[in-house]
Amino acid sequence: MKTISSRAIATAFASMLLMGSAFAQTPAAAPAAKAEKAPVVHSAASLECSKEADAKGLHGKERKKFRSECKRAAADKK
Repeated sequence: MKTISSRAIATAFASMLLMGSAFAQTPAAAPAAKAEKAPVVHSAASLECSKEADAKGLHGKERKKFRSECKRAAADKK
């Protein structure tokens, strides 16, 4: 008799543990794929300055500085 009651208690305990996970709060759903970003549209001046920087073989800070000055000069011409 003791064996049956201990098995029943063990079964009830295991059931409660399993039921607890069924009612547990699910983690917040990760946002569906991050909002797709619209493709970046570069101005004609920006593209032209990039081509010039490529032709000069500029990279890194020098390229950034050159493109900045180039785009500023193109904006001043307008």
